Amino acid sequence: MTPTTDVQSGISYMAHPLALVESDEIGEGTRIWAFAHVMKNARIGWGCNIGEHCYIEQGVTLGNNVTVKNGVNVWRGVTIEDDVFLGPNCVLTNDPNPRAYIKKSADSLVETLIRNNATVGANATIVCGVAIGQYAFIGAGAVVIRSVPDFALVVGNPARQIGWMCQCAQRIPMMAKADAVCCSHCQRPYRRGENGLVPVSIRADVSIARTSERSTSTL
Repeated sequence: MTPTTDVQSGISYMAHPLALVESDEIGEGTRIWAFAHVMKNARIGWGCNIGEHCYIEQGVTLGNNVTVKNGVNVWRGVTIEDDVFLGPNCVLTNDPNPRAYIKKSADSLVETLIRNNATVGANATIVCGVAIGQYAFIGAGAVVIRSVPDFALVVGNPARQIGWMCQCAQRIPMMAKADAVCCSHCQRPYRRGENGLVPVSIRADVSIARTSERSTSTL
């Protein structure tokens, strides 16, 4: 399939012939699939993947390398940072008390922020006015009514935290009194911060030593 080229900006992206793309602010390498609708003044970064039957409203900002799976509507007032994954048919909102007969201005809409590297599972609902932290993981079908800390794993209705999720996408058990935790899969350490977990940097020599110890133990 040949890319659609934005002549004004010189940025090229791929749009399926059955997609409706009205915005001229779409980053290089982005792919927009059949029956998706991207409205004018929506801003989409580079390397994004927007699935079938998606709707991106005017005023929306999507960062770089964002995946929007099939059937997702992203409304004005929603900001998606880089490397976010929006699962199939997840729901985003921008009005906490809508009525069909009350017409509201864009200024009255309630904003929602989904931060870098977060994952929103299939069929999850994000009620407007919250922030989803970096690397947070929203389980399938969860209903999020309050902000979610960095690296938190939340599930259920209403969503509650049941653990943490590492950068490597593996679960870290939640220990109530622990000030520091470590991923059992990749050995990446974290400490507790004000907004959730904070990665702890490891000196290169310590990291190499740990790798050598694990290699020796398997011989």
